[in-house]
Amino acid sequence: MAAEEINKLPTLPPYPQMISSAIEALNESNGSNKTSISKYIESKYGHLPAGHTTLLSHHLNRMKETGELVFWKNNYMKHDPNAPPRRGRGRPPKPKVPMPGGSDSSPARPRGRPPKDPSASPKPVKPKVATGSGKPRGRPRKMARPSGGISGTATTTATVTGTGRGRGRPPKVKPQFNEMSVEH
Repeated sequence: MAAEEINKLPTLPPYPQMISSAIEALNESNGSNKTSISKYIESKYGHLPAGHTTLLSHHLNRMKETGELVFWKNNYMKHDPNAPPRRGRGRPPKPKVPMPGGSDSSPARPRGRPPKDPSASPKPVKPKVATGSGKPRGRPRKMARPSGGISGTATTTATVTGTGRGRGRPPKVKPQFNEMSVEH
């Protein structure tokens, strides 16, 4: 039992309590930053856990989200309920003016295009007015494949063989060897 009591670290108060006491003790006008809070806790409590910086960051963020602390210009300060809310940069929001007479505004319109009225008569179709040179607008339609090339000879050969010129480079023609020309 005596050995366990010697090796046991002194118990630390909870982190939110240590943070609050550090901010109060430092008593800076613009609040205290994370490093000054950390240095104060280290000097006061001495032996801290290995993940002290992580724990400190976690608890500072949690206290900021719950509203116990206010984060302003990289400093943490206690929340003052009488202080006006601090704003960041940019244009201030417009003040909300209450509706006069307490009248109820009409219900909000649904989003999107309203549906067509089935009882309404259909609009008369306007005839299209031809303007310009009479050519259709836009890119011309793809024409049928031409049967020949540019010169007249290609068209005659294409019609004789029955097929047009294929796409790409034509295959290399291998010369024909006959047995008479080659002597042993």
